Amino acid sequence: MSRGYFVPLLAGSLALSLGLGARQCFGLLLDPLAAGHGVPAATTALAVALHNLVWGIAQPAAGAWADRAGAAPVVAAGGVAYATGLALVALVPAGWSVLLGLGLLTGLGIAGLGFGVVLAAVGRAAPPQVRTTALGVASAGGSLGQVLLVPFAAWGIGAGGAGLGLALLAVATFAAAPLGWWLERRPPPASRAGAEPRPAAVPLGRLAVAALRDPGFVLLTAGFFACGFQLAFLATHLPAYLLLCGLPMGVGAAALAAIGLFNIAGSLAWGWAGERLAPSQVCLAALYGLRALAALAYWLGPKTAGTTMLFAAAMGLLWLGTVPLTSGLIARLFGTGQLGFLFGLAFLSHQFGSFLGALLGGLVVAATGSYDAVWTATVAVGLAAAALNLPIRDGRRVLALR
Repeated sequence: MSRGYFVPLLAGSLALSLGLGARQCFGLLLDPLAAGHGVPAATTALAVALHNLVWGIAQPAAGAWADRAGAAPVVAAGGVAYATGLALVALVPAGWSVLLGLGLLTGLGIAGLGFGVVLAAVGRAAPPQVRTTALGVASAGGSLGQVLLVPFAAWGIGAGGAGLGLALLAVATFAAAPLGWWLERRPPPASRAGAEPRPAAVPLGRLAVAALRDPGFVLLTAGFFACGFQLAFLATHLPAYLLLCGLPMGVGAAALAAIGLFNIAGSLAWGWAGERLAPSQVCLAALYGLRALAALAYWLGPKTAGTTMLFAAAMGLLWLGTVPLTSGLIARLFGTGQLGFLFGLAFLSHQFGSFLGALLGGLVVAATGSYDAVWTATVAVGLAAAALNLPIRDGRRVLALR
């Protein structure tokens, strides 16, 4: 990849690292907030579910803002909102602050630091022939935050409780605020062959209706729901599930960190595969199917530290590979001019899935004392998503704006 794209690619990877890495630590907070501050685990699970829902609702608007105004102000606003939400819970740990800070404010914050803004900017900077690979690199770089921040937050929680862990995460997310200025840096015109101009203003309602009239976009968006459900369930409830299985919290933290570590290789590999090996929709079908099989094997198998780490490695290889494939497919079908908004629209479905994955995990275990029903749903939605992606037809579309 040309050196002209290194700066926005690096800035985007760092922004994703800090934003996504911090939210992968939320599952570590359920027990410490309950034991140390009397916040029921179901309340924290509801806050995480709300975080996912707010992220999904805000992402199309954040993507559209970045499409038209550039990434810098959106990333800055996201970093400040994210850090404010985490700091609020650190300073005033209570049920209302968890819902407001961990739910609403961090949800708004990650919309500014997340995929719809960052990957759209990277996608516009990269030429078409390497775009999916560039998106895979950015997504892989984003996993570095999970690898580093999960053990960092776990250390903070162990040393000073949930408050210290949250304070450390607040500092990390605030540091992401200025990265948008480097993410927005554009390569010289000579090195930007094939790049598309910023779009003319189009009413977002008309753009959304036009996209939802396209069967391929609808299938892609429906399949993305499964991704959100699976990831939110595991990121939020895997540590608590392992405690129920008799394993210590350290195994849960290590598993989340391992998912992030293996996701670096997975995102790179799936981004490359979608560009060089097979059409993105075929790769997506394979990825969702493999996820379902991995979840089924772990759920039905023995629960030890060793099998948990094997499962974490397998899921890491399949974790965020959907992101470069989905964003790259949207760019190939519809161009990059409205990529931020269109990916955000698809991501809304992803986040409805995340909302249900986080929420149902808490409700089901509170009602039954077991996660079995949610494991069943995790397998089922993965198989459904694999079937939904296969019929998507290739070929550039022009959205009919009426």
